[in-house]
Amino acid sequence: MEDKEEKADFIKVSNHLIIDATNATLGRLASYAAKQALQGKTVDIVNCNQAIILGNPEYTLKRYQKLVRRGSSSLLGPFFPKTPEKLLKRAVRGMLPDHRVGRGKAALGMVKCHNLVPAEFKESHKILAGKVKTARKMTLKELYQKL
Repeated sequence: MEDKEEKADFIKVSNHLIIDATNATLGRLASYAAKQALQGKTVDIVNCNQAIILGNPEYTLKRYQKLVRRGSSSLLGPFFPKTPEKLLKRAVRGMLPDHRVGRGKAALGMVKCHNLVPAEFKESHKILAGKVKTARKMTLKELYQKL
């Protein structure tokens, strides 16, 4: 019982959050991370390639293929992220007020995304952001394998 209370106190007091993105919905995870970063906390998201996008996988794949084609090969953009952790960070960026100046820029600098669990976070306490979902879904790893 005391261990649970100690962990709860650590989560409340700590300015550093480690979030496990396994089975977490992309948008909900991004909005939570953005809100915590705006409050001044450092956020590390691990297992980004296990985050999921809910909905019809075929439709999801077509939508993201359209976004990739829109960027084309010109140097003018828009640029589409080439890895799952960059896509998740871009989703967090979309939840911030203005990522180029002020609070938004500072908050975006406090968010770091990792595809796997780095060695420094293996033993530390992680917040589990997702649970098993039975709906139609696609993980970011599957999405990038098919793009």
